[in-house]
Amino acid sequence: MGNEGGTNEGAGMPYRDGEKATLHASLDRHRDAVLWKLDGLDDEQLRRPMTPSGTSLLGLVKHLGSVEYGWLVETFGREVEPLWFDPYENEDMRADQGETTQQIIDFYGRARAAADRTITELSLDDTGSPAWREGRVSLRWVIVHMIEETARHAGHMDIVRELIDGTTGDHRPATGPAV
Repeated sequence: MGNEGGTNEGAGMPYRDGEKATLHASLDRHRDAVLWKLDGLDDEQLRRPMTPSGTSLLGLVKHLGSVEYGWLVETFGREVEPLWFDPYENEDMRADQGETTQQIIDFYGRARAAADRTITELSLDDTGSPAWREGRVSLRWVIVHMIEETARHAGHMDIVRELIDGTTGDHRPATGPAV
């Protein structure tokens, strides 16, 4: 009954694959949870500030797109699209610079695709230099950092979503019988 290959196809996790595939799959699992937290909500609910600091679901997605570009693209000398907001002024945490919901979701998708190219094309031992701090970091360290960052904000999104409509969980429920 066990899966003889390197991955468990049903769960999408590479339980016995190499380090890079395992790290990338873990990051993707949290990224997918972030997008799932948006499902079924209208624009007002996605933008609604749910904490005294103004945290909203859409603001967190915008922030995560910004940090994917910063850590996984810019750090390794790759091209980042021009931003219409200033992440150093926390404008990446708010969905209020006239952007549409779809613009922010698409931005996150592009950042994720650009980050995936970096992960695919470089080795875990390759290093880069973040523009905002001293020293060099390995791709391995950055992927682990992005897993932490994405999981942290996915947890915030769990709470915000529950406050909005009671929906809970850390992943999209299966839509059919397990195979």
